[in-house]
Amino acid sequence: MRILVVDDEPDIRNILRLLLVNAGHEVKEATDGFGAVEAVREDQGIDLCIMDVMMPVLSGVEATAKIRTFSTVPILFLTAKSLESDKEAAYSGGGDDYLVKPFSSKELLMKVDALTRRYNSYRAKGDGSDELIRLFGGVLISPEMREVTKNGAYVDVRDKEYEMLLYLAKNRGRVVSPSELYEGVWNEMPLPSSNNTITVHILNLRRKLEDNPSSPKVIRTIWGRGYQVD
Repeated sequence: MRILVVDDEPDIRNILRLLLVNAGHEVKEATDGFGAVEAVREDQGIDLCIMDVMMPVLSGVEATAKIRTFSTVPILFLTAKSLESDKEAAYSGGGDDYLVKPFSSKELLMKVDALTRRYNSYRAKGDGSDELIRLFGGVLISPEMREVTKNGAYVDVRDKEYEMLLYLAKNRGRVVSPSELYEGVWNEMPLPSSNNTITVHILNLRRKLEDNPSSPKVIRTIWGRGYQVD
């Protein structure tokens, strides 16, 4: 996998490069948010971006917002901030996952593998998983193209949002708990904070898919149990 490492601290970039190269990945580097945007724009072969949040001039969240105007490359945020509000801002800004400094090398590589593995896993399925999936409200999922449309118009969903919607759609008619949804999409055991992560992504999906997000019809909340699509 080709991974872009973005951090304004040379020591952090060197550590990440050693970890990733030893794990068999190809690594590119950028020293700031502007460099990250240009790197992703110029190299469509980048499979993952590891982005520091706190950078001068253009933060990781701001750089991600620019990247999201032309690319859906998975983005893993690295930050020293651990408040739920900081995580919500990162996810809402287009990030796919979040890792708080200091972190273990094992945890980093697990998240890298989880973010890059799902592309191959979905492409490898040959059991009719490429068939179009129609949901309430004119929502259409195309697994083959990894696209979502509503009433024929393209909907710009982030990678994790797409995976969550597809997971719910493949379990349509059944209530999916937040813990099951997290484990099914992130391929990790849920933590106490996982419910908040799911809530943020569901809210983002509803803003994009629902006619009235405050009264959702596409992704319904079954109080005390989880979420359901029909």
